[in-house]
Amino acid sequence: MSSSQQSGQKTAIAPATGKLGVMVVGLGAVATTFIAGVEAVRRGLAKPIGSLTQMGTIRLGKRTDGNAPLIRDFVPLASLDDLVFTGWDIFEDNVYEAAAHAKVLDNETLAALKPYLETIKPMPAVFDQHYVKRLNGTHVKTGKNKMDLVEQVRAEIRAFRKTVDRVVVIWCGSTEIFLEPTAVHQSIAAFEQGLVASDPSIAPSQIYAWAALSEGVPFANGAPNLTVDFPAAIELSRKNNAPITGKDFKTGQTFMKTVLAPAFKARMLGVSGWYSTNILGNRDGEVLDDPESFKTKEESKLGVLDYILQPELYPDLYKDIYHKVRINYYPPRGDNKEGWDNIDIFGWLGYPMQIKVDFLCRDSILAAPIALDLVLFLDLAQRTQQLASIGVQEWLSFYWKSPQTAPDLYPEHDLFIQSMKLKNTLRHIMGHELITHLGLEYYD
Repeated sequence: MSSSQQSGQKTAIAPATGKLGVMVVGLGAVATTFIAGVEAVRRGLAKPIGSLTQMGTIRLGKRTDGNAPLIRDFVPLASLDDLVFTGWDIFEDNVYEAAAHAKVLDNETLAALKPYLETIKPMPAVFDQHYVKRLNGTHVKTGKNKMDLVEQVRAEIRAFRKTVDRVVVIWCGSTEIFLEPTAVHQSIAAFEQGLVASDPSIAPSQIYAWAALSEGVPFANGAPNLTVDFPAAIELSRKNNAPITGKDFKTGQTFMKTVLAPAFKARMLGVSGWYSTNILGNRDGEVLDDPESFKTKEESKLGVLDYILQPELYPDLYKDIYHKVRINYYPPRGDNKEGWDNIDIFGWLGYPMQIKVDFLCRDSILAAPIALDLVLFLDLAQRTQQLASIGVQEWLSFYWKSPQTAPDLYPEHDLFIQSMKLKNTLRHIMGHELITHLGLEYYD
């Protein structure tokens, strides 16, 4: 009996030749750390730690074969040397100035990269303070309606595309107020009518996404906003072979939840309560200090446990779990977020136990390699015949707090299942056997 399943023929994948243009929405802490980090790696000043595409390996065949190449040597990914950056922001600061303001990277690192970072200057952003209450943009577009703003962004994408070979757009901007899909989100025609009418259900992030998808450009949503996870965006994504993925970078506290919760369920340990609080002082913390933006983030963070623990299947263990999430703006901490969790679990015969987790993490340091991997994998998806036309790239769930899936399909949140899904997708498109970990053939 085989421990692996034959995937079949390698799917058609166009080569990663030429330059890959990366258009970043929001040149704040995450984006500048991402861009500066890529340049530092290109110059040999640092290692791309945290990046699966750059440092990860993938096992091929049996364990006894000893065949585990680097992922970047196995699938045809764009080279870091071929990445070209541009973007939009609500402030005029170039990437060096924005990075210095964010105070994520040390002065020595920034000084070494200054000449390069100063060359990347943001285009005016699509911004409306109604959707992000705590920010006041000074470098913003104006237009007669939201369709006009879409056309302006499309023109900028087309202009940039003339200087590179392929383009990916990634949202690294702020968390918008909580929105749910309305009638305007149900079809391409309805959405475009809504753009002309400047429908209030259409937020700035949706304007960027619509512009990208209209141009056939892949889009990744790094915030918990309603951006590409609605029927019209999925329809446009499939129509134009522009892959989409989201949402909300899985960096600190939720990353730990997707590690710990699967372990509790695997051992059939009960959870009665999970209290999570965060303190952070960067622009993200300031934005999330607004209750309407916090609601959007809360929805993203709260869904994780229900999907992993499946209380409907294990009512004795998880039916009555009390899950609370808090985010507190605390300026002295800057980008160095603290995520503190108190977990009340119970074991044999119902005896209670507690676990405390205090993750003193660096938000943008964790997010930057995620942004890199998503850009490279989305580009790969668009060059891969079998992936380009399906719209939602669920195999990238590994990177998201609230993974987007096909309609009516619950998301997979277990980090280890997500990892297996991602690597098996890479094996599949390259025509290699899928790894099931059955392993009985070793004992024949």
